[in-house]
Amino acid sequence: MVRACYRILGSLPEAEDVAQEAFVIAFRSLGTWRGDGPFGAWLARIAVRLAVRQAARRRPVAWLDPAASGDRSEGPAGDDPAVHALRDERAASVRSAVARLDEPYREVVALRFFGDLSLAEIAAVSGRPIGTVKTHLHRGLLRLRVGLEAAELQTMTGHER
Repeated sequence: MVRACYRILGSLPEAEDVAQEAFVIAFRSLGTWRGDGPFGAWLARIAVRLAVRQAARRRPVAWLDPAASGDRSEGPAGDDPAVHALRDERAASVRSAVARLDEPYREVVALRFFGDLSLAEIAAVSGRPIGTVKTHLHRGLLRLRVGLEAAELQTMTGHER
């Protein structure tokens, strides 16, 4: 659960806090668990939802322009702090875009890619037919792509001013 939360939040202390909160919520809600799916998937769904909500509360981060750094001969790209910063910011923008998706797309995308659940596990946890899960995942990914492209365009036009 901590790993799934970390993938969404990008911060280990935050992921640990959210995972702990998920365990508390699961313990308090144990009577509502229907038992028709894997218990671990139910726990992961709670944790992923909490992590996505936490990520949605964050303020956006401005993009860095790698072309703006004058000297590119500083060594391999793996040692370049700008490359690491860009990778981290891209991951944060993806997490933020997932958090902005409408339900049920946000839940399915988050469970699939942040929670590492299979389509069958998502269907069992959410109580939806697997065909519906596939449709929600496909539509959610399309909306995610549009959202990321719009955010990137907005960032680019914001830098031109």
